Amino acid sequence: MATTISGTSGVTFPAGGVGNPAGAVVGTTDTQTLTNKTIQGGAITSGTAVASTSGTSIDFTSIPSWVKRITVMFNAVSTNGTSNYQVQVGSGSVTTSGYSGYNSRQGGSAPYNFYNANSAGFITNANGSATTIVIGSVVLTLLGSNVWIASGQTTDNQATNGTSSCIGAVSLSGVLDRVRITTVNGTDTFDAGSVNILYE
Repeated sequence: MATTISGTSGVTFPAGGVGNPAGAVVGTTDTQTLTNKTIQGGAITSGTAVASTSGTSIDFTSIPSWVKRITVMFNAVSTNGTSNYQVQVGSGSVTTSGYSGYNSRQGGSAPYNFYNANSAGFITNANGSATTIVIGSVVLTLLGSNVWIASGQTTDNQATNGTSSCIGAVSLSGVLDRVRITTVNGTDTFDAGSVNILYE
């Protein structure tokens, strides 16, 4: 049932409204309840947190087509290897090429200051060892025409607790519907922590 809101005259219901005759005007101070309605935007939806304690990748799928921003969160995440962590996105399947931008790490002494070029995903941090624990987030924002921009920062327990910055972009073949957290080599196994996403 459609409703018409007209300036200060309140809400006018069309014919057929349950409990409201055609043309009934509701005063502007009255309260009406809307049911079975979907409101897009203006609210942040949380995914279900996943323990990053096994497997080589963690996927969040069935992301709604109206989503314009996604935050990927890392809580004390670790793997059993030294490959850098990366976030991948996709439409129908995970996109594994065409990512631009860089990850840079600052803090401590050499060799702790360096950068890595994105290629198969958005690199979130420089993984120094199997004991590295990563905390932080990466925000993915829709620029338009299925182009997504990544920006984020993480910290870790490597020497002097350095920080890593993630900046990049990727153009998808269609509307984004999935996010994957994995490693650059794709074979290191997660062994600690948890990950989740927020989308809006």
